[in-house]
Amino acid sequence: MTTTARASVQHEDERVRVTRWDFEPGQSTGRHVHAYDYVVVPVTDGRTDVIAPDGTVTSSQLRAGESYARAAGAEHEVVNAGDLPLAFVEVEMKRA
Repeated sequence: MTTTARASVQHEDERVRVTRWDFEPGQSTGRHVHAYDYVVVPVTDGRTDVIAPDGTVTSSQLRAGESYARAAGAEHEVVNAGDLPLAFVEVEMKRA
């Protein structure tokens, strides 16, 4: 099994990019930096570990349909820390 979560771009234009992320337990996005402000919409319930560049781990419980937003510049790796598959949709705002 691959250790990288599957990213599927569902829509992209000059203003927005919508990507669905699907993770098996233990899979990761890999370390990345967000170039744009973004909103995450969990599709399933699940637990994530978010790993900062300094190695700090922040655990979060995601609830299907309970969205959250973050500013551009966030640098991290997201890991499915649960026992079940996890999915969320990420909406990146390219322009205001």
